[in-house]
Amino acid sequence: MTTTEAAGAATSDAPSAITDHDRGVHGYHKQKDEHLKRLRRIEGQIRGLQRLVDEDVYCIDILTQVSASTKALQSFALQLLEEHLRHCVADAAVKGGEEIDAKVEEATKAIARLLRT
Repeated sequence: MTTTEAAGAATSDAPSAITDHDRGVHGYHKQKDEHLKRLRRIEGQIRGLQRLVDEDVYCIDILTQVSASTKALQSFALQLLEEHLRHCVADAAVKGGEEIDAKVEEATKAIARLLRT
């Protein structure tokens, strides 16, 4: 067996790298506590909207708070999307093949949904 053949055999027999994604660790995992804190803050904003309606607050004041809540959710969504691209899509890129195509399509659809909101 030549050196080239040995190198080729070693490469084809080598197991593929196991990544965090394979272990069920998602891109947001390292920021999970921060994300939960942020979502609780947004939940508080939504509860505040309910209180404003219950207290018959002026429409424009409620709409201002709706806008703030919407911006907070959009900001959260963008952060989560960035983490998805850096972790899940990057992991698929390392693996290559059909997996990267599927992850790019999935991310593209998610971006399209975000743009429609």
